[in-house]
Amino acid sequence: MSNFNPSADISTYIQTIFEDAMFIARENAVMPALVTQFSDTTDEKKPRQRSDWSSATITAIGETDDLQSQAFTPTAGSTLTPAEAGGQFFLPDTRVSADPFGVRNAAALELGMSMATSINENLLDDIASLTGGTVGSAGTTITWGHFFATLSQLENATKKQGPYVCVMHTYTWFALGKSVAPAQTVTNAPAFQDEVMRRWYVGTVGPVDIFTTTDLDVDGSDDANGGMWQRSALAFDGRRAPRLEPERDASRRGWELNMTSVYAHGVWRPTFGIKMVFDAATPTS
Repeated sequence: MSNFNPSADISTYIQTIFEDAMFIARENAVMPALVTQFSDTTDEKKPRQRSDWSSATITAIGETDDLQSQAFTPTAGSTLTPAEAGGQFFLPDTRVSADPFGVRNAAALELGMSMATSINENLLDDIASLTGGTVGSAGTTITWGHFFATLSQLENATKKQGPYVCVMHTYTWFALGKSVAPAQTVTNAPAFQDEVMRRWYVGTVGPVDIFTTTDLDVDGSDDANGGMWQRSALAFDGRRAPRLEPERDASRRGWELNMTSVYAHGVWRPTFGIKMVFDAATPTS
């Protein structure tokens, strides 16, 4: 009987081919670019406070009437309070020497991406604190009518001090993108239809730049908060840029990789933003 010498005979000698380990899927952080930005690298602790001037009142006066001085003083508004955030990986010498993936560089990259995601999510959470109004409600599918109603309210709140930004969950945007078809009557401009359908590109409608994200939280009822605002409605105050510091720990025979940053975030002029609450269920057709 012939012996065919199959590979199973040497299975214990066959080595595994290791491809690069993959990072968790993340979006690029876009929110800091969509809000008012401050930076003061000389002091990492001082809060930053906004103030509002009182307004003047103009009244009719007679020919010999004497004008009366009015109060013109600032009142305290929103405050941004810096805080430190950070994360760490500890890499023992034996792990670094044996790891097939280049763990030192991969760990540094992961810390940086995680910090960027955290900043992005912090600012997205601030959308819920906008006080200019609310359009939509839980379980409601967004329409272009809702979009333009939000824009109208925002222009009234800001006295048309645009341009504006709109951020919504990508599942919320799906309903608007799907509605842009030749049979629709709200947004049936051919150029607009072509842009959306050809590239699934979220661009500019009137004075509004539209952005979508998957970093917005979707609640148990498949609803998500989005918003439309003038950039001064929200703020990011970077006091110390994300910093990676390696530190040798001789007693543990390894290296600490420490990623830290100091920043503040929050509403700055909250009446200059409108909250949008709409359905964000997973689209299927």
